[in-house]
Amino acid sequence: MSVVVGSGFSAAPSAAAGAADAAHDAHLALGGAPCDVALVFVGGDLVTEPAEALRVVQEILDPTELVGTTAGGLIAGEQEHEQGDGVAVWAISLGDEGRAEVFELHTTEIEDGIALSGIPAVELGATSAVILLADTAHLPLEATLNAFAEHLPGVPVIGGVPSLVPPDGRPLLRGLGQSTAAGLGIRFEGIEVLPLVSQGARPIGPELTVTAGEGAVIRELAGRPAIDVLRDTVDSLNEDDREQIRHGLLLGLVVNPGQPDYGPGDFIVRGLAGADPESGAVVVGAPVTVGQVARLHVRDPQTATTDLDDELALRRTATGSARVAGALAFTCNGRGSDMFGHANHDAEAIQAGLGPLPLVGMISAGEIGPVGGRPFAHGFTATLAVFLA
Repeated sequence: MSVVVGSGFSAAPSAAAGAADAAHDAHLALGGAPCDVALVFVGGDLVTEPAEALRVVQEILDPTELVGTTAGGLIAGEQEHEQGDGVAVWAISLGDEGRAEVFELHTTEIEDGIALSGIPAVELGATSAVILLADTAHLPLEATLNAFAEHLPGVPVIGGVPSLVPPDGRPLLRGLGQSTAAGLGIRFEGIEVLPLVSQGARPIGPELTVTAGEGAVIRELAGRPAIDVLRDTVDSLNEDDREQIRHGLLLGLVVNPGQPDYGPGDFIVRGLAGADPESGAVVVGAPVTVGQVARLHVRDPQTATTDLDDELALRRTATGSARVAGALAFTCNGRGSDMFGHANHDAEAIQAGLGPLPLVGMISAGEIGPVGGRPFAHGFTATLAVFLA
């Protein structure tokens, strides 16, 4: 038996009614196959009733593992429900060879900082992918993803940060209630999962080498104060690119050096978090190393559309003769109708590129996905976990 995915969504006025409608649709799509894992996404005002949604999904799907999260917006099918109440359910039957393990990440304050526990200890090569839901109010995400890169090297980690936290509650859900974990993960093995990260940013200007810096601070680019080099680079751009820069200055850092050419997928893109005019240093949202290649980037709707379409086409090619069983999506709350001028942009693109397929996910306050084989936290991205049958 192969992998089967079912999904459902409902905008019913109560969590129980919405969960019933969504879970019934997912159950029908499974076609009698057992549910190994069910994910529940609860949105809008219904985030105050997560236990009701979980109880109903448990009754209808009887999953071996039940996890979920609250969210400010939901993705289901060809639609992005950026606002309003709703429940989305995603269910997977892993077939004869697949297995799934749900794990919890917990943090503890220690004298030198924070200790992280809960990353699975498994043999190298045993894990196909990890889906990660991260409560960043309690989880240092960058440090956590570095730990994943160390303990599960090469394993794609895909997920998101809840964009709506219930009043006086926690956003992560497991079993029949809220979880106290800082992160919830699902580790899959024995099945094939393709990750996709569309940062939607276009490189502009010349490549620049970091010649002095440490931590997240770049002091020099190409042997000169970083702020001076960036100012000169912006001045040399054409008028259209300078206009895009006004919406936010972005810097891409090459993840895997030593290639003859670097394209959009080779950079981790970050905004500039600060600058010191006296020293000429700039601060970026990622660690830097001397010798690393950097390049200015711009983000605009056309670039984001083209990049997502290109990434989807690559995944379609990578599937070969295999069938896509379903997908989980995590897209930024800075995309959607505000960025593209119309609703459902990413969901429609995913269905056009890989579908029709069962698709569920959430509009996130941060996305998680691999670049250059390492997991990173992102903003303004569309990230996807594509499950093959």
